[in-house]
Amino acid sequence: MVQDTAWDGYEEIPAWIMQGYGTMAKEAIEQLKEYGVDRPTHVFVQAGVGSLAGAVQGYVASIYDECPITVVVEADEADCYYKSAEAGDGKPRFVGGDMPTIMAGLACGEPNTIGFEVLKNYSSAFVSAPDWVSAKGMRILGNPLRGDEKVISGESGAVTTGALVSILESEDLKDLREALKLDENSKVLLISTEGDTDPDKYRDIVWNGECQSK
Repeated sequence: MVQDTAWDGYEEIPAWIMQGYGTMAKEAIEQLKEYGVDRPTHVFVQAGVGSLAGAVQGYVASIYDECPITVVVEADEADCYYKSAEAGDGKPRFVGGDMPTIMAGLACGEPNTIGFEVLKNYSSAFVSAPDWVSAKGMRILGNPLRGDEKVISGESGAVTTGALVSILESEDLKDLREALKLDENSKVLLISTEGDTDPDKYRDIVWNGECQSK
């Protein structure tokens, strides 16, 4: 079996896979330059085991003298990185059990050992997001403002959009918004990692209002 989850003694192949994930960050940065953005001020990236997030974080940290503010977003039922950061001792924490979340691609309770070291050292914040945050992101991306492109993004792909918009809109999150220095001048990079992998579930959420905010 080949997988991107790394642990002590199994790190070579996951490192290769993470290098592949890093090409997404490279291509995204190249596209931003085509739009006249030399450097994003912020990067919001989703994490399951943290392979993708670690690769993206590692890439942006390596190419800029001033690393963008990076926010790692997890499903709240599988928030091993959030719990690790909350503990504050530099050691990984694990989440067990069923991890019931619509974000199936992020339902991973054990950090990748390689990604953990990168994210621990370079990330600015960790967000534990309930399902409604992901659902909000799906609806926003699928129903954009006039002139913006429509993006069909699945549950695990849209959670960063939902998190960003919630932080910008909610007065309850004002302190976080200010700590992250998010304002009208921010240039935020988000990466959608999946489409409507479950079309029926996608319609239930986007059309029928499943997973509304509390």
